[in-house]
Amino acid sequence: MPPPFRAEQIGSLLRPPSLISARRNSKASNHSSLDESSEDIKLLTRSAIRDALAQQLKRRIRPLSNGEYPRYIFFAGFFETLEGMQEFPALPVPEGFRTDFPTMTVLQKLGVKTRAGFVATGKVRWVRSAYLKEWEEMKQALAELCGGAAGQEADYGGGRELWKECKMAMPTIAWQHMLLKVGTAWSPSSGYTSDKEYFEDLAAAYRQEIRTLYDAGLRNIQVDDPNMTYFITEPFLSGCKKDGVDPDELLDMYIWVHNLCLMGKPADLHVGIHLCRGNLAGSVHVTSGSYERIARRLFQEMQYDTFYLEYDTERAGGFEPLRFLPREKNVVLGVISTKMAELEDIDMLEDRVKEAAGVIARAQNRTVEEVLEQQIGVSPQCGFSSMSEGGGIGVTENRMWEKLELVRNLAARLWPDRGA
Repeated sequence: MPPPFRAEQIGSLLRPPSLISARRNSKASNHSSLDESSEDIKLLTRSAIRDALAQQLKRRIRPLSNGEYPRYIFFAGFFETLEGMQEFPALPVPEGFRTDFPTMTVLQKLGVKTRAGFVATGKVRWVRSAYLKEWEEMKQALAELCGGAAGQEADYGGGRELWKECKMAMPTIAWQHMLLKVGTAWSPSSGYTSDKEYFEDLAAAYRQEIRTLYDAGLRNIQVDDPNMTYFITEPFLSGCKKDGVDPDELLDMYIWVHNLCLMGKPADLHVGIHLCRGNLAGSVHVTSGSYERIARRLFQEMQYDTFYLEYDTERAGGFEPLRFLPREKNVVLGVISTKMAELEDIDMLEDRVKEAAGVIARAQNRTVEEVLEQQIGVSPQCGFSSMSEGGGIGVTENRMWEKLELVRNLAARLWPDRGA
């Protein structure tokens, strides 16, 4: 099956200034959920989601996203809701994290002294949904936009036909384990004696979260794992060796646990994974380099339907790693930048997508037309605001919508009979 959408977006949108200001003045934790926010912030968030969805409907931008407006940062929500997980809000940078971990290296240069982490201090168990409230809020907004009354039950209001055109994002299951100092993702008091035990319980919780969203009508999930690209960088690889960790074995474990999360996935649920190189405020990226070192193992061993890849600049390397993509999997090419304000030339973008299709076609002994028809979509390389106060230099709200319209127009040019 081809990607669900030929024109994609990666999820996060620039937050309205009013929402940013309210959150900045709030005393709530950066990891607080919408339920824990003040009534003012809840109202502002709901209004912002409704306005963003209205713009997407008006501009024919798909898949529909809530902009990740309920979250301070893209990975917020999941670990906080798990029984057995404890937040440590001020772990020292870089001492509390993996040796030479690329994110910490960048944050240290920016003057960041501490960062939060979540450690399993007991057995990990799913007790409530991390993202069901977000999904219900999104359905309610669609109901109101499609003629339903405010406060009407989303399941019975208008907009239900649009559920299949929505997408929500989740953080990678490996986020805390890969981030934290080796050996500290779970404490001795947790009852765990190995990473395998820790991940088995964490994956069970992940599957329950996915099932809960599915049962509530969601059919498209994106897993965000920018850290996986660290396996292409020498600093991370050398840091693993300093910590006494074999990076190949670590990558094997992460592939295993990603697949463990997908066990029993409903056949009509699409799940893709986004792999980029960091998206900090001010157009800051974290790593550079080709997917070559990890492409074969990720594309051929991970059981995701679609890979959302960063390909907006030379920072990501060439298209050659796409030769490892199996026929039964898709790639969404992030050829449009959220970091730069300039609008890309659509002719150049079309040529680049066809160049990528040519790499896949030669490897699969197929035609470029077959590959384009069956395996490729296009998108920005990342979200527009992976954290509340993020965003690319000079990228205004208006330019954000123009960029997403450019994605739509590129898809319409490449697949004129199918639309975006």
